[in-house]
Amino acid sequence: MEMRQTSIHKISSCTIFVAALLFCLSFTTIEAYDSLDPTGNITIKWDVMQWTPDGYVAVVTMFNFQQYRHIQAPGWTLGWTWAKKEVIWSMVGAQTTEQGDCSKFKGNIPHCCKKDPTVVDLLPGTPYNMQIANCCRGGVINSWIQDPSTAASAFQVSVGAAGTTNKTVKVPKNFTLKAPGPGYTCGAAKIVKPTKFVTQDGRRTTQALMTWNVTCTYSQFLAQKTPTCCVSLSSFYNDTIVNCPTCTCGCQNNITNPGSCVEGDSPYLASAINGPDDTAMLWGVKYYNDLLMEAGPFGNVQSEFLFQKDPSTFTFQKGWAFPRRVYFNGDNCVMPPPDAYPWLPNTSPLSRVPSLVFPIVTFFTSLIFLLA
Repeated sequence: MEMRQTSIHKISSCTIFVAALLFCLSFTTIEAYDSLDPTGNITIKWDVMQWTPDGYVAVVTMFNFQQYRHIQAPGWTLGWTWAKKEVIWSMVGAQTTEQGDCSKFKGNIPHCCKKDPTVVDLLPGTPYNMQIANCCRGGVINSWIQDPSTAASAFQVSVGAAGTTNKTVKVPKNFTLKAPGPGYTCGAAKIVKPTKFVTQDGRRTTQALMTWNVTCTYSQFLAQKTPTCCVSLSSFYNDTIVNCPTCTCGCQNNITNPGSCVEGDSPYLASAINGPDDTAMLWGVKYYNDLLMEAGPFGNVQSEFLFQKDPSTFTFQKGWAFPRRVYFNGDNCVMPPPDAYPWLPNTSPLSRVPSLVFPIVTFFTSLIFLLA
């Protein structure tokens, strides 16, 4: 399994623990801030490349500047509202989900006449004459740390019934992004300096006729009402498995048994990270263990990891050798309360504890350990 990390502490003494991630599916609401990646965002850039008799041709590129959060299948869905009565004559590398009412047009029929179009990426295997660079991956975008070369998605759009100069073009508004579900909040489009392009030989620079950016940020709490994952742990020196808090991901019987679930203001959901972000990011090997293929007891993927910590900053006091926080696909997982972890036996000599940590994890694509 591949493992990348911002900072890994060396370990002189360690522990063996089992991390079983239990997943739940739900949906929710809260502010868009990610303490693990506070400056991470998805930036949507519109570059007007040429004017047409009744509008313009633009290349729209989505850059995933989030370090740890990717967009998985079925991919992104982008929406907006036109400022005037614009239509989409044609698209390359993407398509709208609905055409809308184009009955007033004779002869050439637009690709989409909706006031609020919804756009999706094309699928792999799309004919070459319908592709542009960074398109046609089914809306899947990797995180910036995983692979910067595939952390972007693009399409070309020909807009009609629009302005034909920098002063007459009106930027779209009310941008929405689903990736693939809720969780992202998009700001207003802002006109910025035109993007510059350097030719492959590096001897000439061209630029867009006009450029505007839209920034979208993610909130785990906007994405789902309850957490999507929790972590249970155990160690080699204790046969107790530290379970997830009761009803971590929401209870079906909360109406008949109120108070049995983790509430939105639960201390287990604290998202602030104190001190430096010492983290290890891990993801599955493609086509081997990067996807959880089915739900239920047989739906699991397991891998073993070896971690090391610096003895000058790491303590085995009361057996604490576990991650302080675990993120799954960029979401903060619920952890057991600190007093629930097994303590190191008083008779065990610290110097003889093996320096191994083997978490067995169930995951989709990316898992992050905070190794504080």
